[in-house]
Amino acid sequence: MSNEKEIVLSIKDLVVHYEVDGDVIKAVNGMTIQLEKGRTLGLVGETGAGKTTTALAALNLVPDPPGIIKNGEIQICGKDVLHMSQKELEMVRGYDIAMIFQDPMTSLNPVLTVGFQIAESIRIHEPELNSKQAYERALDMLELVGIDRHRGSEYPHQFSGGMKQRVVIAIALACNPHVLVADEPTTALDVTIQAQVLDMMNNLKNKFGTSTIIITHALGIVADICDDVAVMYAGRIIEQGTLDDVFNRTRHPYTEGLFNSLPNIKDRKAELKPIPGLMPDPANLPEGCAFADRCSYATDVCRTKQPEQRMISGTHMVACTAYDDPNFMIERSRKP
Repeated sequence: MSNEKEIVLSIKDLVVHYEVDGDVIKAVNGMTIQLEKGRTLGLVGETGAGKTTTALAALNLVPDPPGIIKNGEIQICGKDVLHMSQKELEMVRGYDIAMIFQDPMTSLNPVLTVGFQIAESIRIHEPELNSKQAYERALDMLELVGIDRHRGSEYPHQFSGGMKQRVVIAIALACNPHVLVADEPTTALDVTIQAQVLDMMNNLKNKFGTSTIIITHALGIVADICDDVAVMYAGRIIEQGTLDDVFNRTRHPYTEGLFNSLPNIKDRKAELKPIPGLMPDPANLPEGCAFADRCSYATDVCRTKQPEQRMISGTHMVACTAYDDPNFMIERSRKP
C-alpha cells in the first residue's frame, strides 16, 4: 500500500498583478501551496495579503482586466486550470473545485428561487438528470445544510444572513467537489451563527471527504477546524506547516505578532502587543523582506535580501532571512 500523499490542489510560483491607472499592484508574488486530499488548510493573513486573489486564481476567476496572472501553474486533480477553455472551466468549477464567496448577500441571484439556483449547478454537471430530478437533489442539499426543503421555492430576500450562507454552501457542495474554497465564510454573520456555520462545514467536510481551504484572519477559526496553516504576507507564504507546527512551534516574526495581538484568556490584565505599522503598499513593495519595517528582529540584510523558504522540519516551512544565523530564535520559540 502506497504512503504517497494525494495532492488535489497544487499552486506553484503564482504571480498575479492588477494594472490600474498606470500602477502595478503586486497582489500575489510567487505563491506556492499544496492541498492534500481530505485535509483543511487555513490561509491566514491580514487584509490585502493576497488571500482572495489566490483563491480566485485557483478557479481562474481573476478579473481580466485589471487582473493578470503573470506566472505560475495551478492544477486541480491533475488538471491544468490556467490553460483550459471557458467550456472546460465551466465543467471544473462546481465539480472539481467550488468556492464559497465572502458575502452571501451578493452571491445569490435575487430574482431566482434558492432551489433553482442549487439545481442549476447540478444540471450543468449531471446532464443525465432531468429538471425534476435535479430540483429534488437541490431540495435534498437544502435539508443537508439544515433548511426545510419546502423553502426551496423561496427567494434570497426571504432568508436571514446565516440562512443565505447555508444556501451558498449547499450550492458549493451540490456536486460533491474535490476541493472547497471558503473565503471568509463567516465574516457577515453574528458570532452564534458563525459557530453554527463552521460546525456545519466541518461536518459536511467529514461526510463528503472534501479537501478545504479556509481563508480567514481569525486564528480561532483556524484552531477549530484546520489541519494545516499557511500564513500569507504581502502576496507570499512566509510560514506554513501543520496546525501544531504553526501554533506551538511558531517561527516567523509576523506569525508571532499575530499571536501576540490576541487577548490572553489566562491573564486578563496582560497588555496586547499589536504589530506596529501597516503592510507595505503592494504597488511599491520593498526590495527585501516586506515585513522588515514592522519587525523587531530586522537587520540591514533583511531590507536588501528577499527571504528564501526553508524547511524547519518535514512539515514546517519558514521564509525569514534571520535564520541564516543557526542560533536565531524569536521570543515565542524560546524555552522558558
